[in-house]
Amino acid sequence: MAPALLMSEPAPFPEDPFSLLEHGTIEGIELIPWGSNYTFAALLRADDGSCCYGVYKPRRGEVPLRDFASGTLYKREVAAYVFATQLGWDLVPPTVIRAEGPHGIGSLQLYVEPRTGTSAQYERLRETHRCDLERMAVFDLLANNADRKGGHCLLDVRGHVWGIDHGLTFHNVPKLRTVIWDYCGEPIPRELVAQLRAIRSDKARVASLQRSLRPLLSDQELDALWQRWDRLLANPCFPQLDPYRNVPWPPF
Repeated sequence: MAPALLMSEPAPFPEDPFSLLEHGTIEGIELIPWGSNYTFAALLRADDGSCCYGVYKPRRGEVPLRDFASGTLYKREVAAYVFATQLGWDLVPPTVIRAEGPHGIGSLQLYVEPRTGTSAQYERLRETHRCDLERMAVFDLLANNADRKGGHCLLDVRGHVWGIDHGLTFHNVPKLRTVIWDYCGEPIPRELVAQLRAIRSDKARVASLQRSLRPLLSDQELDALWQRWDRLLANPCFPQLDPYRNVPWPPF
């Protein structure tokens, strides 16, 4: 069940989400009771009265992991948004670093209201939104997403598909774990490959992406991203996955 805060009053998709996320007053906050890290629903309001909900993930609420550096998951949430945006893919909801949150520095992401009755699950989307899920699968390959659960694929009230929960991304060691197995062995759609090839061959765009991600990821992780990108372009097919290694737990 969703936190009461998210059900108290509807908030439309804001025209300027970044102003609210970065500067809006946090009027209310409530713990979201699922997940391994502390995550909060937040109500944000601007001086003009406009408002939105956000998902706040403070650094101090991150459970230490043996394979991801401590205190970096909130940065990876932001890196996923930055990366998707620079690819030109409207895939990850607007996400910023909020330095003065109620529980300290952390990521703050625009809350995406799921369409009623869909449960926001991958299984509900696989037959009707193939193109969106193919793009999400390519994004996960590049971002090395270690946690693409079924519930991390959202269909919002406007009919737009989003990917959320990207704290376990961009590791320099292969970590891909995903529920999107439908396309194993198939060619990646030509239009996606063309987009990725055009960006990778554009020195200015590569430099811009590098500058944007450098404050969020280590040099080793950035090098690994470019290596994954080049491997994908050299063999533009969805990989065959290992049922023991490449499945997140729990899957939904």
